[in-house]
Amino acid sequence: MTDTSWSPELAHISGPKYLALVRALREGIRRGDLKPGTKLPTVRDLAWSLGVTPGTVARGYQIATQEGLLEAKVGRGTFVSTQTQRLGPREPLYRHTGEDIDATPDDLVNLRSPQLPDVGQTKALQWAMTEAARDIGKTYLQYPGLRRDAYCREAVMDWFPKDCSLASELNADDLVLTHGGQNGINLVMQTCLRGDRPGVYIEELAYPGFRHAARLNRAEVHPVAIDAQGMIPDALDAACRKHGGQIVCITPDAQNPTAGRMDAARREALAEVARRHDLQIIEDDCYTAPVTGLPSFRVIAPERSWHVTSLSKTISAGMRFGVVAAPEGMGEVGRLAAQHSFFGLARPITDMVALLFESGEAMRLRYAAQEEMGRRLQMTVQSLAGQDFNWLPGLSFLWLKLPMGWRGSTFARMAEMEGVLLRSADEYVVQDGQAPNAVRIAMAGSVPEERFRTALRTLTGLLERMPDDLPV
Repeated sequence: MTDTSWSPELAHISGPKYLALVRALREGIRRGDLKPGTKLPTVRDLAWSLGVTPGTVARGYQIATQEGLLEAKVGRGTFVSTQTQRLGPREPLYRHTGEDIDATPDDLVNLRSPQLPDVGQTKALQWAMTEAARDIGKTYLQYPGLRRDAYCREAVMDWFPKDCSLASELNADDLVLTHGGQNGINLVMQTCLRGDRPGVYIEELAYPGFRHAARLNRAEVHPVAIDAQGMIPDALDAACRKHGGQIVCITPDAQNPTAGRMDAARREALAEVARRHDLQIIEDDCYTAPVTGLPSFRVIAPERSWHVTSLSKTISAGMRFGVVAAPEGMGEVGRLAAQHSFFGLARPITDMVALLFESGEAMRLRYAAQEEMGRRLQMTVQSLAGQDFNWLPGLSFLWLKLPMGWRGSTFARMAEMEGVLLRSADEYVVQDGQAPNAVRIAMAGSVPEERFRTALRTLTGLLERMPDDLPV
């Protein structure tokens, strides 16, 4: 084993510093500067040397470990993997593809993102695809157009439950169909943002897709402080006075990742701040938790709120079908933006989705999937009894606050070494933001129940073992 005081020069590498660090590690290993078995500096030492936060270095180490470049040894530190010499010069070392690991190896249980159980979706999709194929005609030879998806928009009105105040406020002309929720968020930003460097406000711990969409639309991201309910109105007001801005992104019913929920008073206060500073509101409702009785922002501030939802968390992520409920009178504007961006959804998708809703299958599958994911959530809550965590009935993830001594990135690395993939709090903060010592645990409805229970036992065992000498 060789110790090193390695300290790369990152100034010439563009992009976020944690990704620049990963690239420097790759280059150092490829050139032979970092030989297999080399012990790397601790997170704190390297952060001081580079002039960045420890969280930045921890994120870089975590990604490099996921790629197989590094390996963390409990109580000893972080080392260049002894397996890296097997990679040929033409084989890419960097395989981190974004929000999710595309293919989870058989020896790992993926609790990073919710995975749906099959409660009949495959058969329903086979049926819908077969039925849709029976009616293929000349419309399949034409562009979707601004109004040709009206039949699908009418059908998906059922997605908004009748006992929800939002349902009474909407009609099909308010809806814009998108390729999933992330595409919906991006589309709203394309529609609303103006100028060279517009401002977008997000919660200081927030769904990373907000940041990605803002970056694609040349926007500056400004984090806003949160509490147990989510974004704090006074903090948003102060940020607006300091930066100016055009959009605020809020997840009121199931804050991702902290599993918080806003009461009605908080929603009203945030809507008032948005009016005061003329902000458009993106309301993320993609986790579609059970009806809460609390008002949607689209009800509180219908003149400026864009309600984004999708089928991904309850019916099918692979269908890539989302819905944006635009502000009053803005549905046509949203559909025009969709046409300019991708010419609208493909006819096979709208035909299949319309059939699923018209037959009642979509809602049956939605509730069946929520019931099974709720069972997995109850297993997780019972397994973690005695730990500090946030959860909501019907939600497909929970937020685990780690005991003293653990860091989120370290716990995620250790869990991966034992076969369980998690999301560290570091993944939800803006660059160089301060991450709490916490992880998000998502429900894996697609893995056998006993394997899921084994993964939970692995996590509880790891929590009980407390590292003696953390490498970070």
